[in-house]
Amino acid sequence: MLTFYNEHHAQHRGRFEMFRGELTPCFEKPERADMVVAELGRRGLGQIVTPHGVPLVSLERIHTPRYLHFLRGAWNDWVALDPANAGKDAFPSVWPIRGLRADVEPDNFTARMGLYSMDSGTPLTAGTWVAAKTGADCAVNAAHALRLGERGTFALTRPPGHHAGADFFGGYCFLNNAALAAQHLLDDGAKRVGILDIDYHHGNGTQSIFYGRGDVLFASIHADPRTEFPFYLGHADETGEGAGAGCNMNLPLPAGSSSAQWFAALETACLKLASYRPDALVVSLGVDTFAGDPLSHFALQSADFLRVGERIAHLGMPTVFVLEGGYAVGEIGINVVNVLEGFETAA
Repeated sequence: MLTFYNEHHAQHRGRFEMFRGELTPCFEKPERADMVVAELGRRGLGQIVTPHGVPLVSLERIHTPRYLHFLRGAWNDWVALDPANAGKDAFPSVWPIRGLRADVEPDNFTARMGLYSMDSGTPLTAGTWVAAKTGADCAVNAAHALRLGERGTFALTRPPGHHAGADFFGGYCFLNNAALAAQHLLDDGAKRVGILDIDYHHGNGTQSIFYGRGDVLFASIHADPRTEFPFYLGHADETGEGAGAGCNMNLPLPAGSSSAQWFAALETACLKLASYRPDALVVSLGVDTFAGDPLSHFALQSADFLRVGERIAHLGMPTVFVLEGGYAVGEIGINVVNVLEGFETAA
């Protein structure tokens, strides 16, 4: 397993997030990636390398130029409002919901931030752009390595990415690493790509990016959005549109679902992927399905993640894994590396 590691991930270090109406210390923190890289080193599961930088035009294959321009300059704009802002994270507070215009970019920074965001729980910090951009580099490099002959690669980065849309951030995510990996695989010559999202939360950004396309199949196993974030996307009746009709599969499960229920959904997703016959696979690897996760309500145990990796390996596809959620920091390294080890050691 060749791992591309984001050495700059800790530059994104939020102080607080808005969680259930209260400011609380961030659940998405640098220690998450630190624990994973330490466990990789402990087990000696392949080489860990730093990515080559990719040009911004590569990001524009997924994200709009207007959004990328905002994200690159957002921190400087925030501090320009008041030098004291350098000691505070930036949060949105107003959004252009139904009936309001989103086509005109406001001059006001707070309004611009709301234009490009989906929630108030994702702090923007001094190092957000550097961390997110280097994470995108990891994802694109990991995808390109498949063309060079690797069977499996891993983009070890944070902040995560699957909630980020073409022109918005949220859910701790700024750039959609899984979508960027999938697009690069297509640009590298793949005709069709599968994305399997196994995070506890639905990858609304990834779905929205590919929903009208037939060259990417998105399959997601996640908690029912009627009760769990991101709430407004991820229902079973969302199956794609236009050229993408039939290329979107959501498998929402009620909070409290057992590991048996989860693995039954995984089998359904794998059968769908197998019938689609993609040239390569991208896995949004969230391990917040773990029973001990503070934000989630599924029942997987650490040993179950070995089975996850084994089942993915049996699809027989060149595979990019991209780190997403998982907030039980003490166990995240074990759980993530168990998936990778299961994949590597499967017959």
